[in-house]
Amino acid sequence: MKFGKVAMLMACAAMAASGAWGDAAREELAKVSAEFCASTDGQPITTDMVVDKVKAAVAILNAEGAAAYPKFMGKDTEFIFGGTYIWVNSYDCVMLMHPIMDKMEGRELMSLQDVNGKRFFVEFVSAAKDGGGWVEYMWPKPGTKEAVRKVSYIMPAKVDGQEVVVGCGLYDVSDEVLATLKAR
Repeated sequence: MKFGKVAMLMACAAMAASGAWGDAAREELAKVSAEFCASTDGQPITTDMVVDKVKAAVAILNAEGAAAYPKFMGKDTEFIFGGTYIWVNSYDCVMLMHPIMDKMEGRELMSLQDVNGKRFFVEFVSAAKDGGGWVEYMWPKPGTKEAVRKVSYIMPAKVDGQEVVVGCGLYDVSDEVLATLKAR
């Protein structure tokens, strides 16, 4: 990586922490995050790893608020792993932080449906209000367009006094793994 890109990423993180995002800076950080996410696809990942990352993200967000969002982005984060990532949305289904799809941020997604008609953001909020759990839906793997089965672990958190949903998921989940998760 050239020094110019490193400086750009550091500036992106500083702007995110201060709330002074510029479209180009946020777009560049999303691109770097997406490339890193794709490079981690194929690494071993388990449901326990996803749960542990969500719990760690919740602890950070509860302590640091929205200023912590840059910790979930870029190529040096532990929260992009195994071809997946942490995201944060409000109880009103507004995307607050998505490391690889910056265009979703600020959008209300309550009516968004997967290919089967499931309004999965509504289910995320419901799971968070129930204390957390797994939600199954169809969503494209990073870098692809075809929707595959994804199962995300959801937990509630508070970001600067606002109740939020924190989630992370597994793609191409087998029927066996899904049955195990539903039995928990």
